[in-house]
Amino acid sequence: MDEVTVVVAHSERATLRVGDVFLKADADQARIDVEVEAMALVPVPTPKVLWRKPPVLAIAAVPGAALGRLGEPSTASPAAWAAAGAAIRRVHDAPLPPWPGRSGRGLDELAAELDGECAWLVTNGVLPAGLVARNRRVAEAALRPWTPAFTHGDLQIAHVFVDRDEVTGIIDWSEAGRGDALFDLATLTLGHQEHLGDVVAGYGTDVDLDVIRAWWSLRSLLGVRWLVEHGFDPTAPGCEVDVLRSVL
Repeated sequence: MDEVTVVVAHSERATLRVGDVFLKADADQARIDVEVEAMALVPVPTPKVLWRKPPVLAIAAVPGAALGRLGEPSTASPAAWAAAGAAIRRVHDAPLPPWPGRSGRGLDELAAELDGECAWLVTNGVLPAGLVARNRRVAEAALRPWTPAFTHGDLQIAHVFVDRDEVTGIIDWSEAGRGDALFDLATLTLGHQEHLGDVVAGYGTDVDLDVIRAWWSLRSLLGVRWLVEHGFDPTAPGCEVDVLRSVL
C-alpha cells in the first residue's frame, strides 16, 4: 500500500498524497470549483482531475520537479526559470475568466487591508515599526490601475513543475481569476529575486520591476499574520520576513 503523505494541512484546507494521487479537502467548495474550472481553461499543463466528491478533489501528480521552495536555493537552470516566465505569459494572454481572483481586489480594499495588517504587525510587536513603514512605502507602487489578466493568484515557486527546462505542470489554481499580472510574477520570484531577470526574459515583454518589488513587500506584509495563525513560520530563512528585511 502506498504511504500517505500530508502535503499541507491547516484549518482551511488539507492536501494528502497517496502514490501519484493528491486528495485535496477544502472547507470552501467555491475554491475547489474555481480550481477545476481554471485548469480546464488555461493553455498550460495542469494536473488531471480524477474525481470530485465534495469537499474532496482527487488529481493526478504532474511529472517533473518543483522549480524550488521558498527559503531554499533553487537548483533549476536559468532556462527553466525562463520557461516558467513563458508559461505564465500564456496564462496571462488567455481569455479572461468570468470571476475575480485573489489579485483582483479593488485598490481601496487592498489599501485598507494593507493598513490593517501593518498596524497589527506594529501593535503586536511582530516586526519593528521602521521595517513595516519602509515596506509600506515600497508597497505603494503596487496600488495603481492595472489591466485585468487571467492570473493564477498563488503562483508560489513550489506550484510550478519543470523537467529538462520545460514546464510540465502548474498546480493549485484555487485562487485563479481576473487580476494583476505582475502579482503572479512577483509571487513566483518572492525570495528568489535573483531569478527575476530569467523569468522576465521568458515572459517576453517589458514589465515594471518597481511594481514587482512593491508586490514582494505588499504580499509579505499581508501574509505574516495568516502564516503565524495557520502554523507556518514567516521568519524562516529566505521567507517573508527576510524578504521585508531585504528592502533598503
